[in-house]
Amino acid sequence: MDKIVKDVGDIQSRLIDHRPVINAEIRYFVKEFEEKRGHRESRVLENINKMVMETNGQTEIANVDGISQQLSDIIKRLEAANHMAERVQQRELETQQSTQLQMNMERLKDEWAEFLKEQQRLKEVVDKEHALAVGQLSTKYSEMKKDLTKFSSI
Repeated sequence: MDKIVKDVGDIQSRLIDHRPVINAEIRYFVKEFEEKRGHRESRVLENINKMVMETNGQTEIANVDGISQQLSDIIKRLEAANHMAERVQQRELETQQSTQLQMNMERLKDEWAEFLKEQQRLKEVVDKEHALAVGQLSTKYSEMKKDLTKFSSI
């Protein structure tokens, strides 16, 4: 029974425990890159890095000119768009002022018409009071005239 347990344990460790295999692969990988190839990859990477840096430097100079041209074009377009927006805003303001002016004119016309109606009403009131006062004065003077004629005949 001990042998069976030991064999089952060995089989289980071989099937489930991969550490020995992984350790062997790691040792092979390190040996391949450090011992056999030396620093060849690092030199290649350094050369590639130098080439990339040189290319970046060359393209930066070309890109700066292109970018400055594009920026000047963009600025011109933005100025044109800004000018158009100002014109639209000015037209809207003129329309709004015109509308407000028309509303004010209508309001003033209504107020003027109301004012004229009120003046007409006040005129009629004054005319009635005047006619009443004239009538009263006429009556008073006619009575005074009668009284005067009575006193003159005596």
